[in-house]
Amino acid sequence: MDINQLNFKHLFYFWRVARQGSLTQAAEQIQTAQSALSTQIRQLETCLGTPLFDRQGRHLELTATGQQIFSYAERIFGLGEQMLGWLEGRDEGSTLVRVGSVSTMSRNFQVNWLRPLLRDPSVVLSVDSGPLETLIERLLRHQLDVVLANEPAPADPSRPMSSRFLGSQMISLVGRADRWSGTVLRIPEDLDGVEIAMPSARHGVRLQFDALCFSAGVQPRLRAEIDDMTMLRLIARDSGWITVLPEIVVQDELQSGELVHVGQSDQLTEHFYAITAGRSHPAGPLGPLLSREAAVDFFTDTSSDLIQP
Repeated sequence: MDINQLNFKHLFYFWRVARQGSLTQAAEQIQTAQSALSTQIRQLETCLGTPLFDRQGRHLELTATGQQIFSYAERIFGLGEQMLGWLEGRDEGSTLVRVGSVSTMSRNFQVNWLRPLLRDPSVVLSVDSGPLETLIERLLRHQLDVVLANEPAPADPSRPMSSRFLGSQMISLVGRADRWSGTVLRIPEDLDGVEIAMPSARHGVRLQFDALCFSAGVQPRLRAEIDDMTMLRLIARDSGWITVLPEIVVQDELQSGELVHVGQSDQLTEHFYAITAGRSHPAGPLGPLLSREAAVDFFTDTSSDLIQP
């Protein structure tokens, strides 16, 4: 079935009936004949190829499929009502902000950057993760409002995008305090044979690290390579190995003293970008986060009044 075949007027009628739980009440509310309302809902069921109601006399009960369709319709028409409220200058309603984040991005960084939106009661936040190219395709189809990434968008005149540099941070070596406290290792000179966990080759930091070790003729003992930063954080916390990662990933463990710095190099740096479609930044709640005047420190904001990563 193609989206062009979906009759949104029929879907609207279904939504109102499901909300009221009664054909009679819904017909009165939208000022149409009950028979016409019933006919158009049956046409929607025919179009979708599945019943949406169990009909027992005058009593209507949503089927399992009907319940799922109703949840989609709630979002569709709820957003429509919010749009009209915004156009009319009313304060009611909320704004949906859709964020994509590459799968190698630190969850702590995401939470720190999104914190102003999490505190805004008018914002409904949607966050999806995936490969950069997939997220960019969704951004260009207007399915996302912004993409958080470790690299700028690829230059492509046929796909205009803006990459806002958010900041950068040196990569650290960290280890458990009960084993590595007081230890300082030079990178890469002191790493030959040292047991190490690090990001996978999909992460730009891994390429930098491997190049440093190769040029110095140093070969650490690789124990784990992890694509997901949350899993790498757990490895750092629960293993006795040295872990190579952005400090922000383990900001809470460093603050509590569970983990300690073992080494750092200014030749290993991770950069953070916010990618948007077009040449200008979006308005609304995202605007302040993307303005050049924004002065939020995404790397040290460890407020605990919201979600803990």
